[in-house]
Amino acid sequence: MKLATWNVNSLRARLDHVVRWAELAAPDVLCLQETKVVDGSFPHEAMAQAGFVHRAIHGQKTYNGVAILSRFPLEDVEVNFVDGEPDAQARIVRATIQGVRVVDVYVPNGAPLNSPKFQYKLDWLARLTAELRAHEVASGPFLLCGDLNIAPTDADTHDPFDAAGDILCTPPERDAFKALIDLGLTDVWRHAHPFGTDYSWWDYRGQGFRYNKGFRIDHILVSKALRPRCRDVEIDRRPREWDTPSDHTPVCVTIDPA
Repeated sequence: MKLATWNVNSLRARLDHVVRWAELAAPDVLCLQETKVVDGSFPHEAMAQAGFVHRAIHGQKTYNGVAILSRFPLEDVEVNFVDGEPDAQARIVRATIQGVRVVDVYVPNGAPLNSPKFQYKLDWLARLTAELRAHEVASGPFLLCGDLNIAPTDADTHDPFDAAGDILCTPPERDAFKALIDLGLTDVWRHAHPFGTDYSWWDYRGQGFRYNKGFRIDHILVSKALRPRCRDVEIDRRPREWDTPSDHTPVCVTIDPA
C-alpha cells in the first residue's frame, strides 16, 4: 500500500494537480490537508474517476479541511477530536485502511509568535498527543500524517540560523513534535534519510522554491509495529514545479503487507 500526504492549499484550485499526480505516482491512499471545501461541495466524482472510490472528508469553507482518499475500503471513520468539545476548525480525519489506523491532521500554523494563534497551536498539539495516547497509539499498526507545521530539527530547514526562533522552528513547537515521537512513533522520512536535506514546503514569497529555501514540515509518523513494513519513503518535488502549485509537495511511503 502506497500512502501519501499532501497539503494541496485548496482542492478545487488544485484539482487538476491532484488528478495528474495521482496518475503519475499511483498512491493507494492520499491524505490531503487544506482542502478548503465544505463537505457538500467536495469533488467526489473527480476523485472517484482518479481511482479513489473510498473517501473520508472533514471540510469547511475557505480554510482548513482534511480528507483521506483511498482505493481500499475505509473502516471506523472519525473526524475531529473525540474527547471533549469538538474543534470548530476542520483539522482531523481518521480511518482504518488494510488494518492500519491512519490519522490525517492539519496542525495550526500558529503565527504570529506570542499571539493567541501560537498558544492555540501548542494547545492543539497537546490535545492531539493526549488523544493519540489514550485512543490510538498502541501495539498495532498506526500512522499519523499531514502538515504538522513543524520543522523538527535544524536539518529540516534550509537556513537554521535564519530560522532559529521563528514559527515552525521554535523550542515549544519542537518539544511538541518530540512529544508525539515519545508516544513510540518514528519519523519515517528521517529514519530512511538520516542525513537528508529535502524539504516539503517552500514559501511563495522570495522565490523560495527556485532557491530551495525550504522546510520539512509535512510528516509521516508510524508506530513500532508498522515501521519494519515501511519502505521507499520519499518527498516528490514534481508538483511544486507545475504552474500555480501548492506551496507544499507530497510525502510518500510504501507499506508492505503484514
